Amino acid sequence: MDLISTIRQKAQDIHKEVIATRRDIHAHPELAFEEHRTAGIVAERLKALGLDVETGVAQTGVVGYLKGKYEGKTLALRADMDALPILEENEIEYRSRNTGKMHACGHDAHTSSLLGTAKILSELKVHLHGTVKFIFQPSEEKLPGGASVMIKEGVLNGVNAIVGQHVMPLIETGKIGICSGRYMASADEIYLTIRGKGGHGAQPHTTIDPVAITAQIITTLQTVISRTADPRIPSVLTFGKVIANGATNIIPESVYLEGTFRTFDEAWRDQAHTQIRNLVEGIASSFGAKAELNIVRGYPVLYNDETLTDTVKHHITAYVGQENITDLSLWMASEDFAYYTQHAPGCFYRLGTRNEAAGIIHGLHTPKFNIDENALALSTGLMAFVALEQLRNNSYSSIH
Repeated sequence: MDLISTIRQKAQDIHKEVIATRRDIHAHPELAFEEHRTAGIVAERLKALGLDVETGVAQTGVVGYLKGKYEGKTLALRADMDALPILEENEIEYRSRNTGKMHACGHDAHTSSLLGTAKILSELKVHLHGTVKFIFQPSEEKLPGGASVMIKEGVLNGVNAIVGQHVMPLIETGKIGICSGRYMASADEIYLTIRGKGGHGAQPHTTIDPVAITAQIITTLQTVISRTADPRIPSVLTFGKVIANGATNIIPESVYLEGTFRTFDEAWRDQAHTQIRNLVEGIASSFGAKAELNIVRGYPVLYNDETLTDTVKHHITAYVGQENITDLSLWMASEDFAYYTQHAPGCFYRLGTRNEAAGIIHGLHTPKFNIDENALALSTGLMAFVALEQLRNNSYSSIH
């Protein structure tokens, strides 16, 4: 039996086990840096496989080490473990038992899948060149991002490249999505308060109306995208929260806003921050108001190393067939896997989990998100095959 057939069979053999693990984690979601139960499961399973295990990395992170029969480089495989503060609406037997918390982004699938991959590779380590480092990361969903903390604590020391996979409900089960080069946007949070002078709605001339000023600011800030940004660089500036606590006849003292700025170029990102600040403060000042602006720097641009991604795509194609490969476009969402790609060649690809016939169609971060668990037979074996082939070929031309 050839290697692909062997891995596929092993993935099928553990499929029910992976599903059971995923459902257990799904039923007990834990928020960022609170993943104690999940981390305990991960550590216990990795130790049972004979791996060297490090716990307490970035508070609740777990790292497992599998050394192969042959000398070689080190490849990291990453899964995230945290859930979201969402009330689940799925009527399923493994529905979240922690009210207001839900695995609405598939991290339960990522964790259970990587545990399955670890089991497959531990059984095939006689074929393994080098070392696989299994990174189970906390807090992907919340700044500063568990990846950045784990990196500071040395998780990438000695790592030559890193690969991650993420569920994608827009892609059918059985298919894999991948994008070389820039893939996901940076994401910054904007918090803004405009302080004016409140008063009676019938006497606006006696006030400094923060509502009217805010309207000017929101409208004018769009010129940061339309007239300042290089049109070849995708950018988004959105305000999703505006609170003006007045009334039909009351002009409030202040208006509070929250928004996001996203782009695909780090240099332009910095310039945009300056432009946003200048416009906000200038407009507020011109009307006699004050602006309190806080731009919280979020995750950077996620860049899939071209050399690594091309070879990973080659391995994926060998495993699933060219007809099951989807070339992805740029996506304005963000991911803290991007931090890893700033320190080592990285490849972040997408696992299709959509099944319209079964009604599994809901998007990420929604109360009815779920996955087609048939995808877990593919995810475990595919990542095992990618790791074996990548290490065997030592295809890391970008490595210093």
